[in-house]
Amino acid sequence: MAEDNKKNTKKKNKTSEWPRHRIQLLWAFLTNSYLAGFVQGKIYTGKLKNLCVPGLNCYSCPGALGSCPIGALQAVIGSRNFKLAFYVSGFLIFVGALVGRFVCGWLCPFGLIQDLLHKIPFPKKIRTFRGERLLRKLKYVILILFVILLPMFLTDILGQGSPWFCKLICPAGTLEGGIPLVLFNSAMRGAIGWLYAWKNILLIILILLSVLIYRPFCKYLCPLGAVYSVFNPLSVFRYRVDKEKCTSCGACARACKMNCDPTKNANDPECIRCGLCKKVCPTNAVCSGWKGEAKKTEKEAAI
Repeated sequence: MAEDNKKNTKKKNKTSEWPRHRIQLLWAFLTNSYLAGFVQGKIYTGKLKNLCVPGLNCYSCPGALGSCPIGALQAVIGSRNFKLAFYVSGFLIFVGALVGRFVCGWLCPFGLIQDLLHKIPFPKKIRTFRGERLLRKLKYVILILFVILLPMFLTDILGQGSPWFCKLICPAGTLEGGIPLVLFNSAMRGAIGWLYAWKNILLIILILLSVLIYRPFCKYLCPLGAVYSVFNPLSVFRYRVDKEKCTSCGACARACKMNCDPTKNANDPECIRCGLCKKVCPTNAVCSGWKGEAKKTEKEAAI
């Protein structure tokens, strides 16, 4: 009995996600550490705000020190003095080419919130459903339509486009920016209208869904996840499966909360690189590292 308890404890420790969550919490605090903003109910407008952070982190959050790349991209595209967003697009390409959706798994504050919500006990969690794979394509539609096309073509008389994704959809903006600003800034309360109500309803729906489904926003709606997913198969940091060690037991696929199968595609566009597949692999066949390291390991194995 004692031996079984020890084995169960070891198993729980091995699959614990709290080491990752601690890094997520630390990063969320570092990028949202302008505490005076919460006291004053104002947004930080210093020089750091000219820089983007890798994850979906609302510009309007009173504590935010940097800008959200999706918000920044819409702002540049929607500008009446339209210029190609060299900095923002270059930033997204650089981060995506370097680590892919590692950002989603480790550096996105809204990803952390969904992770923690999913830990709330519920009788039956929903792992998948009919049409779920097709629904995942929706985030690419949102990226093209709300982040690029609408800000570019749906403009006012001055030629200025609105950040339509932030305005109509983004739940991170509502949670991190909209709600705190209304709570801490009395002047903002007079501006509450149907749009604020709509976004709060959408946020509540996503919170409830996050308890049942693992990261529904990341899977189906997030345009930033859509951008980084394109780079997953190409990024310098990547996963691989050692075919010689792999016994095809299926443990990695069963453990993956994003419903990926590393043995079929170790760098699936949906993989957020949380590392759980590596932890549960009984033969250590799943590993990760930089592209050069992976090639070196393969050569050494061949020798």
